[in-house]
Amino acid sequence: MTHEENTSGWDAIDQAIGELYGEQEPHHYGTSIPYMLGGPDPLDGISVYSANTPMPHWHFVTYGFSELYEKEMQDASKSGYGFELTFRLTRSENETEPPAWALNLLQNVGRYVFNSGNIFHAGDYMDANGPICLESDTLLTALSFIEDPDLPEISTPNGSVQFIQMVGITGRELEMIQTWNARGFLSACSSFMPKYVTDLMRNSYADIPSVIQAVQLGIEQDGSSTAFLFIQQLGWESPRKKMLQKTVPAKLQLGANQAVLIGNILRSRMSKGESLSLIGPDVNIMFKAGEQPALLESDRQITLTVNKQVVEELAKNLRPVEWTFVITSLDHLLVQIVKTEIKDQEGHVIKTIG
Repeated sequence: MTHEENTSGWDAIDQAIGELYGEQEPHHYGTSIPYMLGGPDPLDGISVYSANTPMPHWHFVTYGFSELYEKEMQDASKSGYGFELTFRLTRSENETEPPAWALNLLQNVGRYVFNSGNIFHAGDYMDANGPICLESDTLLTALSFIEDPDLPEISTPNGSVQFIQMVGITGRELEMIQTWNARGFLSACSSFMPKYVTDLMRNSYADIPSVIQAVQLGIEQDGSSTAFLFIQQLGWESPRKKMLQKTVPAKLQLGANQAVLIGNILRSRMSKGESLSLIGPDVNIMFKAGEQPALLESDRQITLTVNKQVVEELAKNLRPVEWTFVITSLDHLLVQIVKTEIKDQEGHVIKTIG
């Protein structure tokens, strides 16, 4: 470490982990060129411990989302972003070094936070848009975030730091989380995934009856915690008057890949009177619960007021196929579902939906 003078933030993290792992010397991966000076890696370091319960696994802890040295941020109550990330990954008997892909994944998440300013809280989730470990055939293509079960929040001279654990999840599990919420879903899986250890080779928990039941019950009780959905394939054409005053209705365009999910979340949100915003590259469309269906356009946002009948009609027709249907009660709104092309990292189409 180059900072001789004050490492109080760093020391506080060391002390918290020391209480858990005693004298164990971790594998530590420092960053040679600091991010501030143009280095590629935003985190100052990652320590990895070898844990044996509830099964052999690696326990990664980051250094860098919080203030490790002098206090610089205005907010005195929390240190830096107020958290550090942890990650638990299954470890095989003959493994002596933690895998490099997991270190890269943590640095990538670090880059995302530092570049966007979006910070993670327990209960958040993130679509990785592909396998979390690039060269593997894992089903895990997304991440969710929960408090680390062994590392409670700490107070440091620079403010408080929470330890937020990253958990690998499958695409279908992500949909369950979006339709309900991450805490509830992870809790329903906790007996299959003690301490939320990520296992690249596991099957999806989305098919387990007890999980399906917990999710259905949870949606009925709580609705969905997803207020915003980012939709790559989202289009809107305004209604317009043609010759002889004949009106061409408005058209909403959605990709086949997310059609069913939108229907499910819409049903879940509206049952509790909560709104849902679809955020696309060029337009935002907000669904709002109300008795009288209505369509309102402003510069940056379209607001669709929907009642129970409209929601049911939408949810029933939002299918992963290429087709168009009309919602008569919403000013004859045309809803067009278009094909989705799933591409690999080189940009080749590997799957077409719709």
